[in-house]
Amino acid sequence: MLKQWKYNKFSILLIFTAILFYWSFAYQLERTDFIKMIGLWTALFLVSYKIIQLNPNNWKLLAIAALLFRVVFLIATPNLSQDFYRFIWDGRMLLEGFNPYLSLPEVWISQGNATIAQAQELYNGMGKLNGSHYTNYPPISQFCYFIAALFASKSILGSAIVFRILIILADIGTFFFGRRLLQSFNLPEKRIFWYILNPFIIIELTGNLHFEAIMVFFIVWSLYLLQKRYWYWAAIILGLSVSVKLIPLLFLPLFFQKFVLQEEKGFDKRSVRLGLLQLTGFYSIVICTVFLTFAPFLSVEFLNNFSKTISLWFQNFEFNASIFFIIRWIGYQIVGWNVIETAGKILPLIVIAILLGLSFIRNNEKTPQLIAGMLLGISGYYFLSTTVHPWYIAVPLSLCIFTNYKFPIAWSFMIIFSYTAYIHPDFKENLWMVSLEYIIVFIIFGREILKDYSTPKFLIQESNLKEAP
Repeated sequence: MLKQWKYNKFSILLIFTAILFYWSFAYQLERTDFIKMIGLWTALFLVSYKIIQLNPNNWKLLAIAALLFRVVFLIATPNLSQDFYRFIWDGRMLLEGFNPYLSLPEVWISQGNATIAQAQELYNGMGKLNGSHYTNYPPISQFCYFIAALFASKSILGSAIVFRILIILADIGTFFFGRRLLQSFNLPEKRIFWYILNPFIIIELTGNLHFEAIMVFFIVWSLYLLQKRYWYWAAIILGLSVSVKLIPLLFLPLFFQKFVLQEEKGFDKRSVRLGLLQLTGFYSIVICTVFLTFAPFLSVEFLNNFSKTISLWFQNFEFNASIFFIIRWIGYQIVGWNVIETAGKILPLIVIAILLGLSFIRNNEKTPQLIAGMLLGISGYYFLSTTVHPWYIAVPLSLCIFTNYKFPIAWSFMIIFSYTAYIHPDFKENLWMVSLEYIIVFIIFGREILKDYSTPKFLIQESNLKEAP
């Protein structure tokens, strides 16, 4: 009893220490001060690891700590990202009755006729690059921005607080359904805290207001419903996740085996035919859900603007890439210029080939196997992407807790090295730091892949891969 009390006292001390570190991160840190940033970042990872290690079964204490750490950021203005200014702009445009997909902030500002409050301040905050491109945030994200505008149409901080509350609520949902999903797999429930208590998630999503938190919530909820065999509801929720961020569209091919090649149903023509019908229904519901959320905004002009902005991510923007930076260097040696336009057209085709390989060659029949396939697919996509912003890693991190892969946890720590770009006044990436980030990630990834595929199948513990009754 005395020993347990000492553990609790030490845990409370660690939680209080983490609160102080998060407070410093939220209210005292400038993103150009990388030394302080990485010091706080490292300390928070160590403290969080120790809190989980001391309280592996005390989920109430860990959950309360996770909530307290998020509340620290409640009235903070994001200090590592400017994107939230564009979120506020889009939400206020919607509130005023304008379609945010059809106009550019820079045009409103140049003409001096912006009808929303704090327009100039929002434009200055988002920056000229963001303000010169059409918005590419899907409708459910836009709905969240609209909610913020509804409650705080004249206060930037008020809008940030509304965003933060929505993101915290999404994380609570991820905790609830993630814990239940782990229970259904017979996996340790404490794994959910690799996500919920991860400083990367707290800082990048709650702190910097990125809506990957809501997308992850829908993905985890969808997977839980799929595990419980409510595939039609799972399809609707997955469609909503696509309407937060488009990235879950990549997962659709991976559901083939889950529906068509279920071992317990056998592999006769009738069961395969039934599986194909269910798969078709699943895809149809996902697509219809996405279409319905986009329907209020649809027009030829919307399609042109939206597709134009999406294509920019593949053929114009580059940040924190791994394999692409190697290709870019080779291109400079051979042809003497940046080959991003060509690579941006070829790399997506390679991603599609990888996803198809994972869909039809790898075993994805059971839900945990499907999730592992989703993790490998999204990771392959990011490894080949020209742009990998830190908050993107939230998706592979959320998926890895249901698998035996841990490289996304290491990635969530190493991603901090991408912020060395802000040390330079003109935002210049330090490729040595980017190399360090990916060398560590690829080493761990490679070891885990080799371990996974070199382990004889008869040694794999199927007990933690059980399906719902």
